[in-house]
Amino acid sequence: MSEEVSIVVTGVGATSPLGGDVASTWQAALAGESGVATMEHDWVSEYELPVTFAAELAVKPEEVLPRPQMRRMDPSAQYAVIAAKEAWADAGAPEMDGERLGSVIASGIGGVWTLLSSWDTLKESGPRRVLPLTVPMLMPNSPAAYVSLEVGAKAGAHTPVSACASGAEAIGYAVDMIRSGRADAVVAGGTEAAVHPLPIAAFAKMQALSTKNDDPQSASRPYDVNRDGFVLGEGAGVVVLEREDHAKARGAKIYARIAGVGMSADSYAIAPPDPTGAGQERAMCFAIEDAGLSGPDIVHVNAHATSTPAGDGVEAAAVNRVIGEQAVVSATKSMTGHLLGGAGALEAIFTILAVQNRLAPPTINVSEPEADLPIDLVRGTPRDLPNGDIAAINNAFGFGGHNIALVVKNY
Repeated sequence: MSEEVSIVVTGVGATSPLGGDVASTWQAALAGESGVATMEHDWVSEYELPVTFAAELAVKPEEVLPRPQMRRMDPSAQYAVIAAKEAWADAGAPEMDGERLGSVIASGIGGVWTLLSSWDTLKESGPRRVLPLTVPMLMPNSPAAYVSLEVGAKAGAHTPVSACASGAEAIGYAVDMIRSGRADAVVAGGTEAAVHPLPIAAFAKMQALSTKNDDPQSASRPYDVNRDGFVLGEGAGVVVLEREDHAKARGAKIYARIAGVGMSADSYAIAPPDPTGAGQERAMCFAIEDAGLSGPDIVHVNAHATSTPAGDGVEAAAVNRVIGEQAVVSATKSMTGHLLGGAGALEAIFTILAVQNRLAPPTINVSEPEADLPIDLVRGTPRDLPNGDIAAINNAFGFGGHNIALVVKNY
């Protein structure tokens, strides 16, 4: 248990397939809207991609950022800066010593658009046409660096890379920075811009993506017996975390507490999860213990729930073993698709808002749930959460066996 330093959320920001900011994203999630659609890019037919849909941003970066700034960034950094600017403004853009402010922005894949388009330029036009900022644009730490420049963070700029657990791990790392005394506040989250023909072809080849091209909005179906894979998404989620005493001293608005962090590794396989769910179970147990709670104290879970046949059931069983069936479970990837390195951060925001508003968002597209599903899945419409002190868990798991769990408590 690490209650000596209380850590609170004072700002949230996002750009997602459901909306260009947190408010629109949250309202769309509560309404059960889908951000998935058929892609309208020439390269879909050019490469004869077997999957023709994705969850792309609802608001394009060029509608938000100046073009000169955009040209210096890979889309992954653009998304992170958009979300970070909103989160920082939401926190009141506090004037503080930059040496007490950190930046932790994760990505699972990094600057794939810059890397591959630069390779095309080199092949087609030679080295003289390669942009001089190619390396700063493609490097995975570019989003963290740009966010640190945006807010003046000098306590550290860090980039956890743990596949689909990256965004949640960034928040966990930020918690550690504050607990250890390195920072009073940290801007933390995850970003991904991988709706590109190569990742789509590669994920499809490993049979990880849904192929429901005829009805893309219903393709992401966590816990449904007819699920056939995840839907690739893009976007970013960013939060501002602070020591509680620091936030209170400046009169900050406080959303919730990040009360516990749990991390583990499966050490089972490079892609599929350990079918026993033991690593996921350990991460949840560590987070709950870290928060000074027990399993039955958790009233809500935002599940990783990607809509893959191999993953959903493993997580449901692990949640049941750790928490029981009293917690209501939301699987928001059914609406946003899977943001890979941005997923854990966006879903942490969903968990924060669920606790603050006492309202669990729905899971859509589950017309035929698995028989004997050992969790209480929120389907169709939001579900009220209890009054009084409550706690929720956000799960994020990634290729390579990375398992992250965050416990959020009401403030």
